[in-house]
Amino acid sequence: MPFRVLGIDSRILKAIQEVGYTAPTPIQAAAVPQILAGSDLIGIAQTGTGKTAAFTWPILTQLMSRPAGRAGTRALVLAPTRELVVQIDENVRAYGKHLPLRVTKVFGGVSERPQISALRDGSDIVVATPGRLLDLMRQRHADFSALEFLVLDEADRMLDMGFLPDIRNIVHTLPKQRQTLLFSASLSREIEALTHQFQRSPKTVQIGRRANLAETVTQLVYEVPHQLKMKLLLHLLREPTLNMVLIFSRTKHGADKVATKLEQEGIRTAKLHSNRSQSQRLRALKDFKNGAVRVLVATNIAARGIDVDGISHVVNYDFPMHPEDYVHRIGRTGRAHAVGDAISFATPDDVSALRSLERFIGRGLVRKRAEGFDYRAPAPVQALVHRAQHRQTSPSSPARQHSSNGWRGPSRGPKVSRGFWNRR
Repeated sequence: MPFRVLGIDSRILKAIQEVGYTAPTPIQAAAVPQILAGSDLIGIAQTGTGKTAAFTWPILTQLMSRPAGRAGTRALVLAPTRELVVQIDENVRAYGKHLPLRVTKVFGGVSERPQISALRDGSDIVVATPGRLLDLMRQRHADFSALEFLVLDEADRMLDMGFLPDIRNIVHTLPKQRQTLLFSASLSREIEALTHQFQRSPKTVQIGRRANLAETVTQLVYEVPHQLKMKLLLHLLREPTLNMVLIFSRTKHGADKVATKLEQEGIRTAKLHSNRSQSQRLRALKDFKNGAVRVLVATNIAARGIDVDGISHVVNYDFPMHPEDYVHRIGRTGRAHAVGDAISFATPDDVSALRSLERFIGRGLVRKRAEGFDYRAPAPVQALVHRAQHRQTSPSSPARQHSSNGWRGPSRGPKVSRGFWNRR
């Protein structure tokens, strides 16, 4: 389907051509006509399929096709993370570059003053995280009395992050007569309940099945003892095909440790998590996008905000605790019909989570062993201590030895973890 049959403003079509797109994606082809027709919409599609453009194009077209009834913001887009707000803002500006529209982004972690100034000067479109926007609204810095469009982007993630009370407070102040669009990577019962609160007889556009994973992503599981995860990661990174790698850690501290170790090994690495300042986060994304760093280490909270083409591999260094997190993480690769690999490290402690994930996605994941990697792991430190204490207190132990520096036992060689790979 050519773009021109969608009914998009010609100036937006010009911008789309300048970006280099030649045909709409399925979610765009299905959603744009419905939005242009004035319907509330629920858009469900996996990440990387063009959902942002699917609501941006028709909103921009309608804003230009009818004059503003009164002064004030006409379109509000809510997103869960500052990275995603920045990404949406960039998209809106790129597609609206030939239009006389003003766009403002609002998020925490930076000074309020420029955002307050932009809101007071007037902005046609505001892209915001719920928390910071609600703060500014309570200070009466935002005017949404003329609002025509509300978009809840990555709605499932906003629920996961506990933004529902803030969203309710924001929506309560908005005009009742508006077009409300909700986009998500999955359609859960909680999302369906949300649509009843905020939308009026919405149309539903669903591309692929629920919890659908990118068909262009090869998904592999490497079962590995916990103490060998870093060693395995370094082994895999020797392969030059892992040229643009996004690694997910469960915690900020863990992300820092992984990034520091990779840097020590000579691998150019950036990190992205909530303890980083906004300028540091933007610099990390910029360096990752332009190839200044080969690896970006991030936490779950940043998963939705990373919209970077060309990611060759996503590595779940820490196995995701929730299946939905896995879906969003691996959606960072294989975007826009490109191919990519998703690698997950699974320790014996992750067996239950791995099985839950396979039930969630409706199929088993391929297990793989790294060629040339020594899976033999040394005995855990606690086991060594226990063994030392036992020998010190057992007079019959022939291996018992003492010194002023503590226990010295005979070397028994590396211990192989057994049974884990066969418990399937």
